[in-house]
Amino acid sequence: MLKTRVMPTLLYRGASLVKGVAFDSWRPIGAPMQAIRVYNLRQVDELVFLDITASLEGRGPDVALIDELADECFAPLTVGGGIRTVDDVGGLLAAGADKIAVNSAAVLDPPLVSAIAETYGSQCIVVSIDARREGDGSLRVATHAGTRLIAEDPSEVARRAEASGAGEILITSIDRDGTMTGYDLDLVQRVSSAVRIPVIASGGAGNYEDMYRAIDQGGASAVAAAAIFHFTEQTPMEAKRYLAERGIPVRT
Repeated sequence: MLKTRVMPTLLYRGASLVKGVAFDSWRPIGAPMQAIRVYNLRQVDELVFLDITASLEGRGPDVALIDELADECFAPLTVGGGIRTVDDVGGLLAAGADKIAVNSAAVLDPPLVSAIAETYGSQCIVVSIDARREGDGSLRVATHAGTRLIAEDPSEVARRAEASGAGEILITSIDRDGTMTGYDLDLVQRVSSAVRIPVIASGGAGNYEDMYRAIDQGGASAVAAAAIFHFTEQTPMEAKRYLAERGIPVRT
């Protein structure tokens, strides 16, 4: 049986890690290398490193930075931000990334997902989908760090990504991001039900019970979180122990 992963998320902007609420008011919280070393000691399952302004600024991935971080990172490293070509992926993998996360380009240029999967295999590509709720409760996909809304439902984007060869889906609720009020279980469940590949729930984790619910009720195969690990005393290992006690298979 596949183990459920608990994945800390590192959001990078400029020269610092940041964390905000609902993709806004980004607050500096330290240097990426320092965080990498802390999570090494905590023996996390996987780290997600996202350069959140790369697409907004129209630039590609900072391969030199990833090369530096990967040398110190002992956990599998998923890297996203600014990926627009197959060559971008090749550069990141050569620098030490284990997987790549494609967000804006996967939504706006679906053939890119197929090209990456054909070149490097589905196991290395995670399609990252950011979703926002409208006033009527409907869900829409957003790109470019949540600044551009697309008239598509996240479930449809997830289905297309799977058909194109994506190995995993990372689904993030913009509205819940940084609030620590719990994952959007309806969003997670909709996307999990739409695809057969693993779905990583993101956006809103405030405690270990939130993670359990995303897996048990939402159908997620993994949970990603940032604020809970930055601003509380809760840890990834304690989260896995909590999940294990409730019958969720984890790597301890």
